[in-house]
Order: sequence, then structure tokens, then C-alpha cells
Amino acid sequence: MPNQSDIDRVFHALGDPTRRAMVETLGNGPASVSALAKPLGISLAAVVQHLQVLEESGLVTTEKVGRVRSCRLEPKGFRVAEQWIADRKSLIERKFDRLEALLSEEPAPPSGDKP
Repeated sequence: MPNQSDIDRVFHALGDPTRRAMVETLGNGPASVSALAKPLGISLAAVVQHLQVLEESGLVTTEKVGRVRSCRLEPKGFRVAEQWIADRKSLIERKFDRLEALLSEEPAPPSGDKP
């Protein structure tokens, strides 16, 4: 299970709509910083700040080749969120399974005198 600070970083990074848009774009494949900035209508400096958060969370990696910084998704980073969600889902499913078992039990016959 990932530690709490890793989980916090991933959900913080994904909590921002601009960063989610960047993740969506990178879902189509690697992109340069300028390619990420263009559809967002924000400065390169702002994109770099958002990328820093995404990198710190482990969701994105960047590589500078010459003057171009290329960005790509890092699948390992998404496993933190995936595991956290899977754990919550499993817990909820176990609770529903217990409820289903309770509801499907035969009711005890009523006690008391027979008419």
C-alpha cells in the first residue's frame, strides 16, 4: 500500500483542472512543454509549474533534449491512485457482501403462543 504522502501528492496533482487537462493531452503520447501550453492558453512558466507538481507526484516524467523538454505519463505514478481506489472499493464491497448475507438469512420464527 502506498504511503499517505504519496497518495496526497497524487490526488493534489490531479485535483487541478489544468493539470488534469495536461494529463489528458499526455494520454495521447509524449509532448513538449510548448505543445502542452498551446491548448491551455497559459504561459510556458505556468505550464512548467504545473509540470513540477505532476513530476513530484510521480505522474509525469520530463526529459530535456537540446532546447526541448519532452513530457510523458509515468504509469507507476497512477498505481498509487489505482491502489488507493481499489482498497476503498474492496472495503465497500465487503460491507455490501455482509449486508447481503444478513438480508438473505431466514427470519427466525416468531416466539409466543400459537393461536
